Amino acid sequence: MKRTFVTLLIAIGFVAFTQAQETKTVSADGNTGAKIKFEKLEHNFGTIKEGTQATVTFTFTNVGNEPLVLNSVRASCGCTTPKWTREPIAPGATGEVTAIYNSQGRPGKFTKVITVKYNGEEGSESLTIRGTVESAPAEAAPPVQANPQ
Repeated sequence: MKRTFVTLLIAIGFVAFTQAQETKTVSADGNTGAKIKFEKLEHNFGTIKEGTQATVTFTFTNVGNEPLVLNSVRASCGCTTPKWTREPIAPGATGEVTAIYNSQGRPGKFTKVITVKYNGEEGSESLTIRGTVESAPAEAAPPVQANPQ
């Protein structure tokens, strides 16, 4: 009787353990979880005038089979401000990451990276913006006036 009772407890424990395991949905092509696919990973602004707020929007699709959540979006420096879709993106739906580059006081070539971290299997993606900032024309100094004595 004692042996039967112990065996029954072990069987119940095993069934409870296997039922508690997380199940992942696997699609026909083998994808599991959320997966991000950007239309493009890089943008070249070409030549812009100093003082321009250069803006580009990177569009992505959740090609996985679970909701996609962007955990963080960080730029490589303070001159670039990212904005992004904050709600979970359903499978097949799209979202956006917008990068705004402030060119004020930054003449010359630039390359900036925006790192997107998300809940999918690969976990992160890098976006790149680049271009050249044309110096603003120097302001002419006001004429000097002599004081008559």
